[in-house]
Amino acid sequence: MNPDLQRLHPYPFEKLTALKSGVTPPAALKHIPLSIGEPKHAAPSFVVDALVGAMDKLNTYPLTKGMPELRQSIANWLVQRFKLTTESLDIEKHILPVAGTREALFAFAQAVIDTETEQTPLVLMPNPFYQIYEGAAFLAGAEPFYYDTTAENNYLPDFDAITDDVWQRCQLLYICSPGNPTGAVLDTETLQNLITKAQQFNFIIASDECYSELYFDENQPPVGLLQAAQEMGHTDYRNCIIFHSLSKRSNLPGLRSGFVAGDADVLANFLKYRTYHGCALPPTHQIASIAAWGDEEHVKQNRTFYKEKFKAVLDILQPVIDVQMPAASFYIWLKTPICEQEFAKQLFATQHVTVLPGSYLSRDNNGFNPGAGHVRMALVAPLDECIEAANRIKQFIESLN
Repeated sequence: MNPDLQRLHPYPFEKLTALKSGVTPPAALKHIPLSIGEPKHAAPSFVVDALVGAMDKLNTYPLTKGMPELRQSIANWLVQRFKLTTESLDIEKHILPVAGTREALFAFAQAVIDTETEQTPLVLMPNPFYQIYEGAAFLAGAEPFYYDTTAENNYLPDFDAITDDVWQRCQLLYICSPGNPTGAVLDTETLQNLITKAQQFNFIIASDECYSELYFDENQPPVGLLQAAQEMGHTDYRNCIIFHSLSKRSNLPGLRSGFVAGDADVLANFLKYRTYHGCALPPTHQIASIAAWGDEEHVKQNRTFYKEKFKAVLDILQPVIDVQMPAASFYIWLKTPICEQEFAKQLFATQHVTVLPGSYLSRDNNGFNPGAGHVRMALVAPLDECIEAANRIKQFIESLN
């Protein structure tokens, strides 16, 4: 077996299951899970209709590169959403459909990491993080380097604190904006500074933007990496790759549909890798995806649902604990008054509500775990369940006091 498999940590939800084992919650209370970021809003009916209507396409093998019509619909969305120019965006070179961002974020490291170097290459990633980044680094033969995102810096990375010798060994930088689990958003200046750094030290930026459409100010959507590149005249997108998905944007996690876009040379090699990898989207999923990327009304409605849930939950919790609206995403990154694992365990035991300890989403880094003292709450349940969960959490917090 590949020895690097032994370096993989248990997934956060395995740890959560172990934490809850042997605990019997009140049977009279319905379980409300806030631990998994799985959208629960209904899939758009017109996307379902497109999927069903494409069943006659099941007798053909799909191209790894995807249908030109799908790549064009993605390009149209990128131009509309991130103000990219049609001149700088070639659907033959700059866009590649993928089977959701999780699959692509993991596979990408396998394709771009060069282990034939004097020193073990580094893959930089936020801490706390989406654990796929770490696993991808290990199985690509690289070492993870964790950069912390803490309350003291509004949960944003301090890239200036990273030394040149680290950047010199960096081959791949994962960024996540809006962030999971914090909801923090990187601004244009930060992204452009990273692009300049990537040119200087020749590493690739992999920007995980799968929460980019879950924001709360219609006049200030989160900026994207390619948008920042475009605005600084970096129109070949060299060393820049973005990852997007329909899972959160369109409530279609089961469709497993997304795309990567950016540097044409990098994507040409990633396409070569994926041709062997065997991960082409089924034709039915591609046709359904064309419909989803072409419509914004259902996305606006989705944001409205999350705004309602955040307002209701924060109105209940803010009188008893310091909790703020995130810049984006559907997570509350809650500071806990006691140890985050004990908080999650006792909350489940007394209120039958499941949240995820923040330390399960992060690593000890120089003796400090930035996820400690936090829990992640995903407001994915229906509004009435989110309100019920908030009231139970409020009651639990009051019992601690």
